[in-house]
Amino acid sequence: MSEAPQPTAAAAKPTSARVLPALILAMLAFSVVQTAVVPILPGLARELDVSGSTVTWLMTANLLSAAVLTPLLGRFGDLRGRKPMLLVSLAGLVLGSGLAVSTHSFTWLVVARVLQGAGGGVLPLAISIVRDELPKQKVTGGVAAISASMGVGSGLGLVATGLLLEHWSYKSIFWMGLVFGLLAVALVVLRVPADPVVDKEGGADPLGALTLAGWLSALLIAVSQGNHWGWTSNRTLGLFAVAAVVALLWIVVESKVAHPLVDLSMMARPAVAFTNISGLLIGFGMYGSFMVISNFAQTPEKLAHYGFTATVLHAGIMLLPSAIGSMVAAPLGALLIARRGPRLPLVLGGLLGAVSMAYLALRHGTEFDIYFSSAVFGLGVGLAYAAMPAYINGAVPAEQSGIANGMNAVLRTVGGAIGTAVMAAILTGDTLKLPIPVQLPTLDAYRHAFWVAGAMCLVAAVVPFAIRRIKPTATPAERPATEPALTPADA
Repeated sequence: MSEAPQPTAAAAKPTSARVLPALILAMLAFSVVQTAVVPILPGLARELDVSGSTVTWLMTANLLSAAVLTPLLGRFGDLRGRKPMLLVSLAGLVLGSGLAVSTHSFTWLVVARVLQGAGGGVLPLAISIVRDELPKQKVTGGVAAISASMGVGSGLGLVATGLLLEHWSYKSIFWMGLVFGLLAVALVVLRVPADPVVDKEGGADPLGALTLAGWLSALLIAVSQGNHWGWTSNRTLGLFAVAAVVALLWIVVESKVAHPLVDLSMMARPAVAFTNISGLLIGFGMYGSFMVISNFAQTPEKLAHYGFTATVLHAGIMLLPSAIGSMVAAPLGALLIARRGPRLPLVLGGLLGAVSMAYLALRHGTEFDIYFSSAVFGLGVGLAYAAMPAYINGAVPAEQSGIANGMNAVLRTVGGAIGTAVMAAILTGDTLKLPIPVQLPTLDAYRHAFWVAGAMCLVAAVVPFAIRRIKPTATPAERPATEPALTPADA
């Protein structure tokens, strides 16, 4: 693979104040759009006259699209330039939001959510642009800010949803996505330069792309629909089997082609492989806990003798501290990475997530308990998300940065889908006996859900210790021009 020409003078690099706001807004636009529909799914089912199990396809379709398109857009960014692919990614988000605004059909709304899933490519592309374009001393902080923006946007999306629904219809949620997307496109066009890193010797890998999409699709559909179809149903087990077979075929394809979509030897490097495991576990905890906390807060206290009878807006505000915690985590994570390397913030991220969930399992009787645990969890997620790209960028060449970070984002998405499904299974598996036809989980079910989410975060905190540092930081003369100044992990 070729090394793209690099700017010869540091002065030629654009300032972070010019580039970063555009990339952060792009990341916020996608994360807000992805999570904004979560608290309104029951209302959408009534509005669109579909069943509760059917309406979940609005989340499944988006997760599936993001999981498939994120690595593809990341790799095309490596091959053809990051800025053009970033605009393609945002164009999908804008088109999907526009379609959602204009339709009253459930089928077309699912198509709209598929288009919005293209926004998943923003994360790996934005991280690669920061690595390419910013001065070396600004790279770590820039990557941390973009990564933490995912947690910030997820929290803000829940609050914005409640606020909009207080005054307007569900269409306002998609108007919000459209406005965010258009602003992000304008800023990227005006402020992000054409990137110099292009893997000109790389080639397309259509069979690798097809098989990757195949096993991810089968896996995510099985995980997302397992609660409705039954985990031992023929459809669910059949899809898991298809996912396993196609995944093996994908591995064979990627190990044989001259220019693979995903370099498996790169993915097997400890700094990449174990970071991806942590990403899957943190994704499990984040998406799962958001769903559980939101449901817990909205539980009618008079019926269940727990919960806070919160509106969608009130429940979103209870999760707002998680967004604030992620905002604080970005500069803190960058500082820790610069001084101690990425292991410490990744370990702290998992530990804080585990502590917050354990706290909720033990104390959940007041709104303060929700606010406090939400803030601690957001801080943990922000630290972990800031550390993951630092580990990955320190272990892969610049021309593989997009696909490497794209696969990390995919595994966070897969973890989120698994986490949501597991939490839903726990909550629906133990319900109260009420004199009315309403199913509410028992308090023990919520406690078990909190403990499970905490356990996943705790394992995520332990995983980074499997990544060994085997050499000191290279001097500037020894380090390739395309590598960021990060403490190197074992590659």
